[in-house]
Amino acid sequence: MTIRRRRPKIQDVARAVGVHPSTVSRVLNPRTAGRVSEPVARRVRAAARRLGYAPDPIASGLRLRGIEAELAAAGYTAIVANTDNDPRRASEILDRLAARRVDGAILATATYADDLAGHCRTLALPVVLVNRAIDGDALSAVVNDDESGIALAVAHLAAQGHRAIGHVAGPQSLSTGRTRRKGFATAMKAHGLSAGPWSAAGSFAIDAGARACAKLLAGAPRITAIVAANDLLALGCYDELARRGLRCPQDVSVTGYNDMAFADRFAPPLTSVRIAHRRMGEEAARLLITEIDDPAAIRRHVRLSPELVVRGSTAPPRSRPRSRV
Repeated sequence: MTIRRRRPKIQDVARAVGVHPSTVSRVLNPRTAGRVSEPVARRVRAAARRLGYAPDPIASGLRLRGIEAELAAAGYTAIVANTDNDPRRASEILDRLAARRVDGAILATATYADDLAGHCRTLALPVVLVNRAIDGDALSAVVNDDESGIALAVAHLAAQGHRAIGHVAGPQSLSTGRTRRKGFATAMKAHGLSAGPWSAAGSFAIDAGARACAKLLAGAPRITAIVAANDLLALGCYDELARRGLRCPQDVSVTGYNDMAFADRFAPPLTSVRIAHRRMGEEAARLLITEIDDPAAIRRHVRLSPELVVRGSTAPPRSRPRSRV
């Protein structure tokens, strides 16, 4: 008789952590992860890994659907694994995939400093990166042009007359956080403005954005606009501005990045940099198929152009009262 281990359910993770299943669902959904405090989120992710729970891949977003569609057309099936941006876990997963003789891998890890390239060469496994690239031509990659995306936000604010612009940056251990901060400094200089004050958040989450915004405003209380490194950080800025009795955009304009679902339903609707999630997945899958078919194929870096979606969170600056905090 064969006994198959029951696949863990979301209720099992919730029970292990001592939270409601809806909390687990929010943590494991990138669109809502920022609504849960980081300590609780870490416990949920750790329990999910320990129990072997993974969300349904169908709900993994536009990028995955783009990957799945391209791979399916070529006769391949996508297998989803979550690394939580942990380089050691990424290496372990690559080892397991290689041991099972998979044809290739698409990695969406974003940690800035790791040795994935060397590890992939050791495994002789075709690999394509998405949302991050490494120096040189060791691995193909599909990325968004984050520097130009942030530049779009800065240009929009500068055109409205803003001169005192701050930046709530993403974690500097992640390539997206570093690249967007660099893009902010470059864009400010291009418009004849000082580099601008900035504060790095500890994670791409709402509460981390609020804390970073508080630090930013403590050091630069007269800024009239904030460029946030993603939409959840922008929502954190909303919260901190409200706590200080400041209005958006009347007192401080805010821009986000990613143009996540329902950004047009925020209060106010968020001006955000839109990136091509599905196309990113499609391009990554095409590169991977090419390298599977021809291991000697030239490694390529594909850079996608973002666009700015202007909504109600930005307006020309005007004199404003000091915050009440």
